[in-house]
Amino acid sequence: MLIRFIISLRHRLASKLIFIVGITLLVTISTWSYFNMNYQEKKLMENVVAATDRLTTTIRLGTHYAMMLNSRDDINQIINNIAKVREIKNIRIYNKEGQIKYSNRISEVDSRTNIEAEACYICHRTEPPLVDIGLDQRTRLFTSREGYRLLGIISPIGNEPGCSSDACHVHPHDKKILGALDVVVSLEDADHEIRLAETASIGLAGVVFLIPSAIIFFFVLRFVNRPIRKLIDETHLIGQGLLPSHIELGQANEMGQLAVAINQMSAEIAGKQAELNKQRDEYQTLVERVPCLITVQDRNLRLLSFNGEFRRRFGPNPGEHCYHAYKGRDEKCSHCPVERTFEDGLPHQGEETGINRDGSKVHWIFRTSPIKNNEGQIVAVLEMSLDITERKELEEKLEKSEHKYHEIFNQIPNPVFVLDRATLEVVDCNQSVTAVYGLSKEEVLNQSFMDRFVPEDRPHFGELMRSATELNQVKHLHKNGNRLFVNIRISPGEYPGRNVLLVTTSDITKRLETEQNLIQASKMATLGEMATGVAHELNQPLSVIKTASSFFIKKLDRQQAIDESTLGSMLRKIDANVDRATRIIDHMRQFARKADLKLERVQVNDVLRRAFDIFSQQLKLRSIEVVWETEPNLPKIDADPGRLEQVFINLLINARDAIEERWGAAEAGPGQKRIILATRVTLQAVACEICDTGIGIPANITERIFEPFFTTKQAGKGTGLGLSISYGIVKDCRGSIKVKPHASGGVCFLLEFPVPETAYGKNHPIG
Repeated sequence: MLIRFIISLRHRLASKLIFIVGITLLVTISTWSYFNMNYQEKKLMENVVAATDRLTTTIRLGTHYAMMLNSRDDINQIINNIAKVREIKNIRIYNKEGQIKYSNRISEVDSRTNIEAEACYICHRTEPPLVDIGLDQRTRLFTSREGYRLLGIISPIGNEPGCSSDACHVHPHDKKILGALDVVVSLEDADHEIRLAETASIGLAGVVFLIPSAIIFFFVLRFVNRPIRKLIDETHLIGQGLLPSHIELGQANEMGQLAVAINQMSAEIAGKQAELNKQRDEYQTLVERVPCLITVQDRNLRLLSFNGEFRRRFGPNPGEHCYHAYKGRDEKCSHCPVERTFEDGLPHQGEETGINRDGSKVHWIFRTSPIKNNEGQIVAVLEMSLDITERKELEEKLEKSEHKYHEIFNQIPNPVFVLDRATLEVVDCNQSVTAVYGLSKEEVLNQSFMDRFVPEDRPHFGELMRSATELNQVKHLHKNGNRLFVNIRISPGEYPGRNVLLVTTSDITKRLETEQNLIQASKMATLGEMATGVAHELNQPLSVIKTASSFFIKKLDRQQAIDESTLGSMLRKIDANVDRATRIIDHMRQFARKADLKLERVQVNDVLRRAFDIFSQQLKLRSIEVVWETEPNLPKIDADPGRLEQVFINLLINARDAIEERWGAAEAGPGQKRIILATRVTLQAVACEICDTGIGIPANITERIFEPFFTTKQAGKGTGLGLSISYGIVKDCRGSIKVKPHASGGVCFLLEFPVPETAYGKNHPIG
């Protein structure tokens, strides 16, 4: 019993704590006592040595006068009187040869000691003997015959000036030391005091050790051991599931905090246990109500348990074979996943088609999972089956739908490309690509869509393909090398596994050719409208030339000389008017020329001025005033100057006809027959207004005036193409055209063109 108790103490925290604290106290107090006793002994010896040294000095001073008088009796009397002190054991005076001249012991007088004896060796260990020696070197300790320690201090007696005179015994003045005084005292009382101090220190150390040890033992037993036993007992109860537990230690220290923490832990465990039980009930309810079939089967494929859905759907009997319960079979399936799980211990999954008990076809997806005991042996298999009959039917419908839409995709008359958004490679395309581009689907797939562009346009359109939604009148290449004009529509989309761009192209090559022919026809019609004005424009330079030539002919017929200044002036007028006629003809030829749309940087004021110049004479003939309200230094825009000039001429013709229709032959007052030409800069755009004081346009037809072949003019006076063509040209120049009423009763046509960013110092490509 005692041995078991001792062994149990070894494993207790309180015992270990008391042992560690006790050892720490013992080592600490022992170290303190050791150094304290050494210190006390050292101080005591220093005091004894100092007292003995003072005694030696006293004896030397006391005998000094007697020595000066060489009074031996007085010296002996002084030494014997001082030697009566109990602690003083011996007082000797040596001469320089080591002979004892005086001593409190009569038997030692005139005896000679060895010069190398202990007392003399202090000074005579060198030759000549030492004169100045410290106290620590003049002090010696030795043991008496009775066994106690003795302390001896030897002091040299110097040759003073009085000793070298002839008043008494004369000593040569060159001798430094005449002899030595040796005093020996007993340390018996000092050693006794040291032993008493050591005993007291040891006793005090023992008391200091025992009292804290007892206090620590009581404290550990009361505030550590007992609370720990309570905590251990309560944790055992927690381990047994007796929750919640409550420990009350009545302490506010760490033990009390630990008890509070254990109480909180017990309460939290109780809460978690309740929550776990609730979740277990919820999971059981969930398994019962989950809309899939869950069964647990043994090695013989018998049903050990099943959920509510399985029970509701098939109504099986416990122990019934699974294949008979919900597949209506009398034998197991040829590829049973439950058997495979029993064989290899791995989950299996797949799809299966069967017949319900009502005879309908059903599709399942299944998954099996092994159930193992604590030894890792498979004791059952969990099988979960989900009815996917509706999904299968939807998949079949989806497949048919995909086939249908794929056919629609292929039959779209315009080419459709599916491009990888990052690389612009063609992922898919429809069959119309072959009809428009002459390329087979295999030649297009996995190739860059940029290969369809003409080489000079590829760098420009590379970035636009990723950011724009539409690109108009783009040049593409046919397989045979011919160029196609197409409009491109771009929209982002998703393709399995990647982000794509859905690109549709429309071949507008024939449409552009038709539009070009219409524009050219409109130009010819415009030229016809301007014939009178052009004839008048040409008539003026021809009249000047005719007048000059007639003048020269008359002079020649009369054989009259022509003044050189007159000749030069007339020739310069002829030359200037020939240049004027040439410019008019060139302008007409350039205007009538058939050209492709090509955008370039143009100044709107310049184009408007050229349109007016070719048409100005007609307006003068009809007394129509033209008011210019143009803003100088407009930023340039991107436009085709020839086609933009045609737009301005069409609008001037419409303004002229509207004014003529309103006023006719009636007399008009000042400013009533007027055309206003204005330009200005608005927000990031250049605006141009052409207003007239004509008959105006009814509000109900305002939205139709840009329709092809729509005209308000009388039959035979208009084709209905002018405004339609103008609308298309403005759109091609990325601008807009609108019509609005004018304060005079006429109309205003407002044209706005975006200003390229390069006009403000930013980089923006043209085209």
